[in-house]
Amino acid sequence: MAVQALAKGVQMSPRKVSVVASLVRGRSVADALTILQHTPRRSAIPVRKVIESARANADHNHNYKVDTLTITEITVTPGPRTKRQRPAAHGRALPFQLKTSHIRVTVDGEKRQPKKPTAKAAKEEAK
Repeated sequence: MAVQALAKGVQMSPRKVSVVASLVRGRSVADALTILQHTPRRSAIPVRKVIESARANADHNHNYKVDTLTITEITVTPGPRTKRQRPAAHGRALPFQLKTSHIRVTVDGEKRQPKKPTAKAAKEEAK
């Protein structure tokens, strides 16, 4: 079962974020975090945070081994745009848009074996 993490409303253009996302698509989570740590682009920070969130979700919520996780899918979609106006010469106003992105990361790997219940825990469950 794949585990997802989602960052909505990241204040960067989806075009700029997808360039960084394509660097780590299909790699292991450890490799991707190393690559993003040394990537000199501003959009590497939110992509790294979403990958770390997906890793934490897989470990905590779904009991996956962190060492075996790979990025199966990473998508960047456009979010809502905020329309603004910039002052220009002769009293005019020039429109521009503040673009946002949604980043979705899906990771998958090996599950850990569930811990065997001790004799004491088995007795408590039986009661």
